[in-house]
Amino acid sequence: MKVPKILILGAGYGGLMTAKGLQKHLRPGEAEVTLVNQNSYHYITTKLHEPAAGTSHHDHARLAISSVIHPHRVNFIQDQVTSIDTIAKKVTLADHKDPLEYDYLVIGLGSAPETFGIKGLLENAFFIRSIDSVRMIREHMEYMFSQYAEDKKDELITIVVGGAGFTGIEYVGELVDRMPELCREYDIPLEKVRIVNIEAAPSVLPGFDPDLVNYATDYLKSKGVEFHINTPIAECTTEGVILKGGEEIKASTVVWTGGVRGNKLVEDAGIETMRGRVKVDGQLRAPGHEEIFIIGDSSLVFPSENERPYPPTAQIATQQGQFLGKNLVTVLRGGKMETFVYHTKGTIASLGRKEAIGVLGKNSKVMGIKASFVKRITELRWLYLLGGISLVLRKGKF
Repeated sequence: MKVPKILILGAGYGGLMTAKGLQKHLRPGEAEVTLVNQNSYHYITTKLHEPAAGTSHHDHARLAISSVIHPHRVNFIQDQVTSIDTIAKKVTLADHKDPLEYDYLVIGLGSAPETFGIKGLLENAFFIRSIDSVRMIREHMEYMFSQYAEDKKDELITIVVGGAGFTGIEYVGELVDRMPELCREYDIPLEKVRIVNIEAAPSVLPGFDPDLVNYATDYLKSKGVEFHINTPIAECTTEGVILKGGEEIKASTVVWTGGVRGNKLVEDAGIETMRGRVKVDGQLRAPGHEEIFIIGDSSLVFPSENERPYPPTAQIATQQGQFLGKNLVTVLRGGKMETFVYHTKGTIASLGRKEAIGVLGKNSKVMGIKASFVKRITELRWLYLLGGISLVLRKGKF
């Protein structure tokens, strides 16, 4: 009897949790499970803003896949996916001669930056996307500060953050914490540094309660952050950004956090998408493909008709992975898949080391140190789900 092949693309929150679930629930030999990821590690996306600002080492934002995946239960391949053939049911990799075949495919390849057509953004801005990208941001920023002693150009110590959504605000909060240390290191008066946050939408942190938004902006303004709200960036140049209307802000460091779209490989595979993301059915399947499941940033899950989709967060990706880790086993055993239901546990946005805002459950607002503590517990919970208390003790930053 042929052993079914389950192929998981991407070891993000959704893909890694799917692999963990299959590893736990499948009987030996019941299926052949393969996980493909470009790196040998999983990076904790919700923590990347910390090493990007330099408030934490990048090793705190990653963990080895080998530390949570059992090699005898899940075959791990470190390689880059180059194409997906949904007709032949094969996936091509960059460094493997033969394509991988599948009976069931789980796509959790993450997202790509959404530039909204802003001229020069891809060429001249930095993006908080990976371990490598955040190392580049930190090293570049520190080098610019080191140059200030000689050149005394204000743009060297001006940092523009495009986007005032979740990642943008969390990154700005880390920058606020980092600046005093960085200024002491390079003998720069703190008041000379400019942190400019630019947002095209009418509000910071869209979707958050106005009281929480006001708390966040008041706190960051008190630390010297400048906000340009309802102000689109028209162009990003080698010298900074040009705003709609013509105002130019000169800055040697521009970091874009203004949105994501689905992975282009999904579009290229001929799967129906909306801005690169796939509107999945109740079982997280792609339209017209009962054997293909889309999770994480490339999936669109709607609460109900005529409502906006859930935002692409680590929380929903984790729950999607937990769902598939159980329900794929049910399918293999001839059962019927359940319907995926997202249960929000709340949302917390950090504003640095000791400040945060958020909502617990559906409407319980928290802010300040209490919210920051909840954020930390949430991060530790992810480590616990992956590897139990031993992983929490090894990787948890206490």
